[in-house]
Amino acid sequence: MEDLVTFVAESLVEEPDRVKVYRKETRRMTIIKLRVAPADTGRVIGKGGRVANAIRSVLNVSARHAEKPVILEID
Repeated sequence: MEDLVTFVAESLVEEPDRVKVYRKETRRMTIIKLRVAPADTGRVIGKGGRVANAIRSVLNVSARHAEKPVILEID
């Protein structure tokens, strides 16, 4: 799942070398944290959060068979 988020984020931003994806496991869920350059934050979030919601939708589809729900956080 981290590879999927990394691929999508690197495709969107101007500085793909500054894309960092971290995974944090809790008892109830998996949290994927995405960190990009400050100038690229708007590109990843999108107008009204549309791009971020699209990334979350793709992530949820890929995590359908996972035991826990997956949440995307953008730093």
